[in-house]
Amino acid sequence: MAATSVCKICEDPLVVEVEGDGDGEDAGSQTVPDDLELPCGCHFHWQCFLDQSSDVAISLKCPACQFPLAQNSAGPSVTNPFLQSASGVSILTRYVNEGGVQEDLDILPAITEEAYLEANPQARPARAFHVMCSEGDVDGIVDLLRDIEQGDGDEPVLSPAQLIRYQDPLANMKNGLHLAIEQGREEIVWLLLWLASPLRTDAFPGPLREIAQAMGLQRPVTTPSDDIRALQDDRGRAAETLAAEREGPWAALLQSNVLQPGSS
Repeated sequence: MAATSVCKICEDPLVVEVEGDGDGEDAGSQTVPDDLELPCGCHFHWQCFLDQSSDVAISLKCPACQFPLAQNSAGPSVTNPFLQSASGVSILTRYVNEGGVQEDLDILPAITEEAYLEANPQARPARAFHVMCSEGDVDGIVDLLRDIEQGDGDEPVLSPAQLIRYQDPLANMKNGLHLAIEQGREEIVWLLLWLASPLRTDAFPGPLREIAQAMGLQRPVTTPSDDIRALQDDRGRAAETLAAEREGPWAALLQSNVLQPGSS
């Protein structure tokens, strides 16, 4: 068997089994490629390589042969070893999987994210929360907050208040309100203002108040320091500034100062 036909970590063939679709010959498991080739020529399963994320994110070297993988000489950030100090750093790979061949696939973002989450497991639900904010998944957000309040799961988690205000260091320090504004998710914007701002209750649309009350979403007591509208991304932009850059969809909220930090 050729040396490149097995994973350098587990030494198994560079394939994985997936569940088949349909009936008859398409039912049952099927074998598909799973071959990540690094610039040094070493091959890995995707997950086997991700399991080495913490070491690779810091060393920027192949975990098998120690070949330098980065495309330039910039090293890891001094303040956070998982966040590269230069935006031009990349690790270009060739990945073959069920979907075909991906040439020059930059694996560094996936490695950086996985390494950060390994060191900060409490951030996993926060990143899931951010996906829900981007996609407009109101029910998912409510269910996630309730699960945290009930203490479901064994891993350390952020409190509901911390989750709502979480700023992602891997996404330019944006919070859920930033993401909802970027994606035009007005219902999420109102939900986050209900949960994490001192905006007076009668400023909210009547239908939203009815829905929130029907779902049992109580408004916590907030102070100016708790106001999600005051949180800024790494470019110093609060939600109001971000909305102003997009004007059209948010004109009414900007005109009524709903997004202004500290307003009530």
